[in-house]
Amino acid sequence: MTTSEHYDAIVIGAGQAGGPLATALAGAGRRTALIEREHVGGTCINEGCTPTKTMVASARVAYLARRAADYGVHTGEVTIDMRKVRERKRAIVESFRSGSEQRIRETAGVDLLMGEASFVDPHTVEVVMDSGERRRLSADLFVINTGARPAAPPIPGLDLVPVLDSTSIMELDSVPEHLVMIGGGYIALEFGQMFRRFGSRVTILQRGPSLLAREDDDISEAVADIMREDGIDVLLNAETTRVAGTAGKLQLTVRTPAGERVIDGSHLLVAAGRTPNTDALNLPAAGVVLDKRGFVPVDERLQTNVAHIYAVGDVKGGPAFTHISYDDFRIMRTNLLEGGQSTTADRFVPYTVFIDPQLGRVGLGEQEAREQGRAIKIARMPMSSVARALEVDESRGLIKVVVDAETDLILGCAVLGIEGGEIMSMIQLAMIGKLPYTTLRDATFAHPTLAEGLNNLFGEL
Repeated sequence: MTTSEHYDAIVIGAGQAGGPLATALAGAGRRTALIEREHVGGTCINEGCTPTKTMVASARVAYLARRAADYGVHTGEVTIDMRKVRERKRAIVESFRSGSEQRIRETAGVDLLMGEASFVDPHTVEVVMDSGERRRLSADLFVINTGARPAAPPIPGLDLVPVLDSTSIMELDSVPEHLVMIGGGYIALEFGQMFRRFGSRVTILQRGPSLLAREDDDISEAVADIMREDGIDVLLNAETTRVAGTAGKLQLTVRTPAGERVIDGSHLLVAAGRTPNTDALNLPAAGVVLDKRGFVPVDERLQTNVAHIYAVGDVKGGPAFTHISYDDFRIMRTNLLEGGQSTTADRFVPYTVFIDPQLGRVGLGEQEAREQGRAIKIARMPMSSVARALEVDESRGLIKVVVDAETDLILGCAVLGIEGGEIMSMIQLAMIGKLPYTTLRDATFAHPTLAEGLNNLFGEL
């Protein structure tokens, strides 16, 4: 064991909050250790946003190629080279990862240590380096950014069969014959539609009564309609009670409202939630309290129950999005280095589900607003009423906006349609600026654009 080294700050995990925070602390003159056990960039760059959206793009090209005749363009048979899809994905991930790592290593005052950290006491961690060396580090400030990983639900037999998760499925070198998916959230939907477009038969088993359980019923139903239109079997209220079989020949026993049935598949993806990476941190030694699922509770300033220990990103629970992790970094930077008083209170939590068409969401849904007892107005319009969507033959979906009936301010929206995330972001800008819906209703947008549809949407009110 080497002599303990002291740092001003130690950041555990080089994710989308930890990496920028470590370099910001160093830039402010604080000697900082950044400890990472696997790879720089966190889930987003390595297993999340970057690789999945790269593969979604390949799947959309296949979809458009098959639809070419709809536009008067005739092509030959569409085939999928999964090795090439994987190669393209790996190259982009490596580019993003290496760029992030290089920026960290070139920052004076940051020591990037590759290894596993665990607390010894509230001010000390032991790091088992990748080389096998053990080091003890102490600090006045700790920030935990260790993220989360796919969770395995307690289904009998699941641990005895080959199972894919959101990371391993992206390493397949061939198209599955029949991909069965447990889960009905955004991960399952993105991969389900992706592999359907690659040529797989796809079955989605959702335990609850709707896909994307956080959405209003009409949005969830519209998403399910799109999935089914694309040839995906969507089974709701379908609880998987047993899994059996071998590679290429799996059997899932499923309880449904119509009775028990057995579903045969070649591959199984489990996308039923995530679990925090806190088990190796020995947080009890630091006095840090965990919730019943193992996440690290924090206050509005991202502080744990131990004053000098903070948690950022997915490990603290709540919305697991890259942009939330990065905003956590900005809050920490403001408060620690700029003397500010930033908090997580009232921040917007926008997100986009990268199915096709996209689902962009921000703010309150109709059901949530009514549960809060708000007086609201609802603007709803199908994408088939948007000229641009018709011109490019991408008119599936709808736009739905919740408006405060007393102030005319926009409370939230769901945009299920072509470039839904971009249109959602336009509406979010209006929410940030506290503009009444009438400003968008009466604005002069360029014709023909998707944005122009907001005129007609708000004209309903």
